[in-house]
Amino acid sequence: MTGTLTRTPAGKAVDVYAPPGGGTAPTVLLWHGMGPDERDIMRPVAEAAAAQGVVVLVPDWRSDAPDRGAAHLLGSLAFARERAADFGGDPGRLVVAGWSAGAGAAVVTALRPDLLGGFRPMAVVGIAGRYDVPARTTGSVPVEDLKEGLKEDLAEEFAHAAPVPVLLVHGTEDDQVDVRSSREFAAALHTHGLPVRLEEPATDHAGVLMSAYDPELGRLRASSAEHALTGGRTTARVLAAAAKGIVAP
Repeated sequence: MTGTLTRTPAGKAVDVYAPPGGGTAPTVLLWHGMGPDERDIMRPVAEAAAAQGVVVLVPDWRSDAPDRGAAHLLGSLAFARERAADFGGDPGRLVVAGWSAGAGAAVVTALRPDLLGGFRPMAVVGIAGRYDVPARTTGSVPVEDLKEGLKEDLAEEFAHAAPVPVLLVHGTEDDQVDVRSSREFAAALHTHGLPVRLEEPATDHAGVLMSAYDPELGRLRASSAEHALTGGRTTARVLAAAAKGIVAP
């Protein structure tokens, strides 16, 4: 499934992967990790998710920007909300997801709507991420947001809104970001009564994207290794489930 290329108002490229058959489908905004403008590495898992009936938007962003990528990330979020319908997506059923450095940036959108103009995604998906460092979207630390009880004023402001489900995927063989990061964050979410689901495929940091690191290229490439196929399919399934509102284990 070939992605359609479009751009945000700021000029950042966005690949759009639409499911077969047309019609209106739930939308996933999927952020890559630390490597600047590496949307292409998300293609295998984005295609796999789109094949399950969701529209997937994969934008470029630069972690080396002066603001650590915040403007690019938030710009792509605004783009998804405003333009998803142009590509067959339903902006009212929008999931924000991210891998590695993009994971915390995505997950925190469920915890700090006050920093996003009140926006609340349908669900969020963190893939092989850390949640004890400042998120590149809001600058807040996901686990600290939880420790503060989402702050009393925020809790009161959003008391009548259902909590946003958090879905996590993390390979048990990840030697870049230890799987304990997601386990500990999932436990913290559970303690605070927030809906959470964690899946742990037996793969590594790149395998959850159906990929492997190529030292000659200095970046990820698609992989046909069994562990990567299993890991990537798990991630694609979780992305599609989040977008369809299927959050139970």
